[in-house]
Amino acid sequence: MNPSEKLKSKLPGGTETIMLVDDQDAIWDFMIEALQTLGYSVILAENGLDAVEIYRSNPGQIDCVILDMIMPKMGGHNTFYQLKTLNPDVKVILSSGYVSQEEVDDLLKQGAKAFIPKPHRISDIAKELRSVLDAK
Repeated sequence: MNPSEKLKSKLPGGTETIMLVDDQDAIWDFMIEALQTLGYSVILAENGLDAVEIYRSNPGQIDCVILDMIMPKMGGHNTFYQLKTLNPDVKVILSSGYVSQEEVDDLLKQGAKAFIPKPHRISDIAKELRSVLDAK
């Protein structure tokens, strides 16, 4: 069994479309490969401005957003609020290595669904994604 088959057999996956919003290419490679291995379609946005534009251009197509908090052009906070304006029910999972608990708690109170600290562990991402996507 190769590593990706092992990953698939142990972790919950899905067929939904996930938008990954992050400005670090090292994160992109790891996350896109991991999410695709779990069966998801992945759309990449390199910053908050791109994320809002992509979300606006694809109404109803993006099931969940994994949003980095610290980015150039438009950070996670502003991006989150703009996505909420476009769709009050948007499912957003926050992601960061360097962010205060206050900031995270604030956005969770405003409707963000979860927070995943960096560095990412694929098992955490897989479980958190399913939990958010399956919530009614």
